[in-house]
Amino acid sequence: MNLFDLSGKVAVVTGGTHGLGMAMAEGLAAAGAELAITSTTPSKLEEALNYYHSKGYKATGYIFDVTDELEAAQKVALMEATHGKIDILVNNAGIIKRIPAIDMEVEDFRKVIDVDLTGPFIMSKLIGKHMIKRKSGKIINICSMMSELGRDNVVAYASAKGGLKMLTKNLATEWAKHNIQVNGIGPGYFATSQTEPIRVDGHPFNDFIISRTPEGRWGNPEDLAGTAIFLASDASRFINGQIIYVDGGILATIGKPANE
Repeated sequence: MNLFDLSGKVAVVTGGTHGLGMAMAEGLAAAGAELAITSTTPSKLEEALNYYHSKGYKATGYIFDVTDELEAAQKVALMEATHGKIDILVNNAGIIKRIPAIDMEVEDFRKVIDVDLTGPFIMSKLIGKHMIKRKSGKIINICSMMSELGRDNVVAYASAKGGLKMLTKNLATEWAKHNIQVNGIGPGYFATSQTEPIRVDGHPFNDFIISRTPEGRWGNPEDLAGTAIFLASDASRFINGQIIYVDGGILATIGKPANE
């Protein structure tokens, strides 16, 4: 089990203040990692840090926009000085704008690309420099099923997440020789506060997800923790450039699940 031990490791989790980002961060902390959480919202960051501290986890917060390279560089330098190193980077911060392609303004398209794709590039570049010097590092990009599939009204998000898959593969190609593993997690549909209003019997989308998922349920946020720990630990030291889809089997099948 020492393969999964993250004691002594420092993990940066962007957007780790709520939802799936918080679930993955908590998993890393439970495995022994010290957390450095980023956010653009002071109130959310304070609330998240209070939660982590209540659980006995060591966590520090940083307010900045991952799409601002200058600001991000200053905060990464502060993280390095504060923690002494960064062993793990989880590029989780992201947004989505649900607009039909024909109606989407270019400004909105660019904003999603900036946060969901350029942000992970900036953070990987800034932290990757230090990982290269130390000849060690783990980068985990939070992709999506939209890294593989299209869907109505998410053209910018799907474009960004498809690009994030290829950013993952290319960084793995360039940095593997420095003992840096760059992989991704592609979450399926999860039970979060954002999806709570539609997770009711009789709601068309709720019924669609349950019928479309072979496991017949929404994912629980903690279902992502094990995959995050695995990719952040020595257990995955020869895995590089891969995307692990944690989706209850949606991408494995076409049509209705076999149990119907």
